[in-house]
Amino acid sequence: MSKAVYIPLYTAAQVRELDRIAIQENAIPGYQLMCRAGQALADCVGRRWPAARQVCVLCGPGNNAGDGYVLARLLHESGLQAQVLFLSDPDSLRGDALRAAQDYLAGGGEAQAFAGSLPAQADLLVDALLGSGLDRPVEGAYRSAIERLNQHKAPVLAADIPSGLHADSGRVLGVAVKAHTTVTFIGRKRGLYSAAGVHCAGHVEFEGLEVPADIHASQAAEVQLVKQPALGPLARAREADAHKGDFGHVLVVGGNRGMAGAVRLAAEAAARCGAGLVSVATRAGNVPGLNAGCYELMVHGIRQAAELDPLLSRASVVVIGPGLGQDRWSRQLFERVAATKLPLVVDADALNLLARDPLSRDNWILTPHPGEAGRLLEQATSAIQQDRFAAIRQLVARYNGVVVLKGPGSLITAGSGPIRLCDQGNPGMASGGMGDVLSGVLAALLAQGLGLFEAASAGVWLHGKAADLAADEHGERGLLAGDLMPFLRKLINV
Repeated sequence: MSKAVYIPLYTAAQVRELDRIAIQENAIPGYQLMCRAGQALADCVGRRWPAARQVCVLCGPGNNAGDGYVLARLLHESGLQAQVLFLSDPDSLRGDALRAAQDYLAGGGEAQAFAGSLPAQADLLVDALLGSGLDRPVEGAYRSAIERLNQHKAPVLAADIPSGLHADSGRVLGVAVKAHTTVTFIGRKRGLYSAAGVHCAGHVEFEGLEVPADIHASQAAEVQLVKQPALGPLARAREADAHKGDFGHVLVVGGNRGMAGAVRLAAEAAARCGAGLVSVATRAGNVPGLNAGCYELMVHGIRQAAELDPLLSRASVVVIGPGLGQDRWSRQLFERVAATKLPLVVDADALNLLARDPLSRDNWILTPHPGEAGRLLEQATSAIQQDRFAAIRQLVARYNGVVVLKGPGSLITAGSGPIRLCDQGNPGMASGGMGDVLSGVLAALLAQGLGLFEAASAGVWLHGKAADLAADEHGERGLLAGDLMPFLRKLINV
């Protein structure tokens, strides 16, 4: 696998500062940047909608509207039927946005006030209403315009950010445009990749507008997009004299009554991702089925927590939680595992048990989905989704170690270091067992020598990428957690 690549994701304030530096300190005229943005939008229209003939651009009160007016001018000049519907009179605009509107109108462009409806015959709609600085709920005519955009049959292209989306958190400010494609400028806004932003932004394209790369170095991004993770020793071919003891021993603890599949998925994922040995500690009744289903696993029936001790003495990493349940047996096993000094991957019901009796330690990876995160922080799930970046910081502050906050745009962080964001994965992953597979992947990477943070970053990326490959082959509907196994094996050997 090639060298690790992490791309900075910025706050709206940081992108405004990049824009200011480009204009004031690097003498790039603001109108030139606006024209480049409009050209990038026009290029996107040509690539994605080459058959479009009638384009309606909705423009608001600021520079986002200026981008829209430039686009409308370029489309008009190319022979398309371009129409602007404005929610702020062009004469009330300022600076570069005013110039962009004047240039469009001087060239014969058509603009009229938004009167509550959109042209039914439009092939494409463009959202240039509200930019990345929005920080309050959308109301009035702007809310109406966004609702009409979302109801129209034509696809929507968003300029820089879908209107109504919070650029920093990805939460919806009352109502937000649901775009087919978003072309974002100068710096990638982190809200496009998190929470509702993943749905609202659609396909995200980035255009740097020829702003010099050294300008970006002035802004330290807290969040990094994982485009290619670091695999450390796993990126090298195995030595010719390697043996199973070189690649760690994963112990998966869980599988209460009726939930044997969860430990099976976690254990098999660990094995498919290269762990040398994989053991399972589960309810005694699960042993025959697990042994028959996957011969490579060493499966042990556990009645009392003390029976874990010899297994723990041989393990190098423990996964605790898949199918664990929350009864007395579950609690005893969790307490026994938590008392060890082994690195842990904590998932599912183990997280719910942890929420009841919080602990803190350095050498574990916690993998909550938003509901589990809410329980760990004693907050509603909706509060977690309002600002996932703040939530993961709170989780690390309370529980230490490394935290993976799962969901679209999964987040990974440790301590006060960067937050990594993974944009791999698809809606087909909304099915049982996906988290169990992830826990096994993470444990396998730890067992083979990756550190906690790098194992979490790489494991989340591999998991999401495997799901994308599986969906590409057979579709998203009906995608099962077990379908990821051959793709995980393929990816770990690239």
